[in-house]
Amino acid sequence: MTFEQMNLHQSIKSAIRQSGYENPTEIQANAIPYLLEGRDMLGSAQTGTGKTAAFALPIIHHVEKRMTSGRKRLPTALILAPTRELALQIKESFDTYSSKNQVKAIAIYGGVPKRNQIIKLKRGVDILIATPGRLLDLLEMKIVRLNAINHFVLDEADQMLDMGFIDDVNKIIAHLPENRQSMLFSATIPKPIVLLSQRILTNPVRVEVIADNTPLKTVEQSVCFVDKSSKINLLKDILKQDTTTSALVFVRTKSGCNRIVKQLLDNGIAADAIHGNKTQIQRQKALNKFKANETSVLVATDVAARGIDINALSHVINYDMPEKPETYLHRIGRTARAGKLGSALSFCSPEENHLLKAIQKHIDMRIAVDATHSYIQKNTQKTNQRSPQNRSGQPRHTKQKSVNFSTKKPNDTQRKKREKYTAETADSFRNTARKRTKNYGKKRRNFSPQGGY
Repeated sequence: MTFEQMNLHQSIKSAIRQSGYENPTEIQANAIPYLLEGRDMLGSAQTGTGKTAAFALPIIHHVEKRMTSGRKRLPTALILAPTRELALQIKESFDTYSSKNQVKAIAIYGGVPKRNQIIKLKRGVDILIATPGRLLDLLEMKIVRLNAINHFVLDEADQMLDMGFIDDVNKIIAHLPENRQSMLFSATIPKPIVLLSQRILTNPVRVEVIADNTPLKTVEQSVCFVDKSSKINLLKDILKQDTTTSALVFVRTKSGCNRIVKQLLDNGIAADAIHGNKTQIQRQKALNKFKANETSVLVATDVAARGIDINALSHVINYDMPEKPETYLHRIGRTARAGKLGSALSFCSPEENHLLKAIQKHIDMRIAVDATHSYIQKNTQKTNQRSPQNRSGQPRHTKQKSVNFSTKKPNDTQRKKREKYTAETADSFRNTARKRTKNYGKKRRNFSPQGGY
């Protein structure tokens, strides 16, 4: 089925043709017909599968059908996203597919002043894309009303759960009309997401394309075993290669992002950081410079990189191995988009071997080892294995007790010495015991409940 064969409004089909798309992805082909019918949906989809268009196209279609001249523009569709970057990415998609009609979408998120967002809301909007925290602020200020919402999307629900937004989501859902179409999309469907879907969805259609593991087919993967102290030097070497035109480097912590960017800049490599401590303006500026090829390296944490969509990304580098196996697929899925190929390199130190094993078990494949680099891990043995040597470097000798297998009986002199030693030892033990008992009795007599001894 092509987009032309779908029951979409002609203005949407025109925008799709202008964007150069003809055939829907798997999740789009499976989801759009049901969503056009108004069904609720629980969707499992990884990044890069075209999930946003799967819910954006039907929503624009429904909103445009209901549009009438002279009406007051209240938001009739709400999309909740966990991060500012993802909210902006979703907004760009809605702008693209509604470019041939009058449907209007805006994104509201934290990290920037509320004033401009409030002005846009008061001018009227059809589709509201928001992060939970900022939307709750505007609801408390009574700037936003959600009583006209007909379509509700909870995107990246598993990420919402990881970031602790579920309570905020529940508060927002309480403001929505009960009679609405609801969609929940998540890369993974753990038990808490199942319970949430049972509460907010009514007789949903289940669409799942996560088993396809698209990044595993289109991304060339490799792992470099390297000591932790040598990771930065290996990163510099890889970034200086001609084949590395642009790279998204994943680091575990915000401070790690800043430290690596500084080291790269000191070595003449154009890099920038994107993480939670950066303001929205700083993050958007860094992303725009990266997309414009003004910087070739973007160093990011997992949360900050959620929603980043860059078609021409040549490399994803896992500087720190991800703590969760599912995160590995999210990371490498940032490259090899729009039909292009990409590379994903993982730096694995001895302390991270267990994370690599968990990832390989999760994706059911062994990642190829790159043993050509100059920083091959030196200590390949387990760190808890002790070498059979002492501190001086000499072989450690184990002392063994000698066993007397002689059956010869001791003579009288020897017997008397043993008896004398035994008697003296026994007297010594008795004297020690008496002293301890005497001292203990003194302490008991001197004890005071108020002050102790």
